[in-house]
Amino acid sequence: MNPTPTVVLVPGLRDHVPDHWQTVLAARIAGAVTVPSPTDAGLSRDARVMALNDTLSRIQGPVVLVAHSAGVLTTVHWAARHRRPVHGALLATPPDFDTPLPDGHPGPQTLRENGWLPVRRNPLPFPSVVAASTNDPLARLDRVAELARAWGSRLVNIGPVGHLNPASGYGEWPQALELLQTFGCRTTPDTEVSV
Repeated sequence: MNPTPTVVLVPGLRDHVPDHWQTVLAARIAGAVTVPSPTDAGLSRDARVMALNDTLSRIQGPVVLVAHSAGVLTTVHWAARHRRPVHGALLATPPDFDTPLPDGHPGPQTLRENGWLPVRRNPLPFPSVVAASTNDPLARLDRVAELARAWGSRLVNIGPVGHLNPASGYGEWPQALELLQTFGCRTTPDTEVSV
């Protein structure tokens, strides 16, 4: 019997809050690990890639990555440099950094200076699912579909969920559990959710 993969959550650029779906998911999956946000690193992409690599280096056995927002791009940049085996990845609502973001988000120059641009479009060396919103203020659906094609990911349209964060009205995201089960992840009996 194959061991159950360790779920590794890769956050975006913003600090997490208790009702974010990644925080809720981490509490529901035994042994889940969240990549810590680098301290004093600002928006550095390299610091986030290093934090992900450091986290993965301490885990034995198969892993499934669960990334949200800029955490998706952290994962894609990490995969281009490192060859640690990954069982699969759930990549939720990646932002379109190639298009100027709404007010309150980093501009193109800041993103470029911090290593986020250009956005990598190399095929990922592991199976992946991109969960795309139809009304994400940080990326149009067609742009996310382009990224999914470039990465070799299966695209799943999850409907009008904004950026899939508390600001969009989403704390718990039950569909994440269903999507993770396709990678062999198991939830504890009291957390089974029907979707």
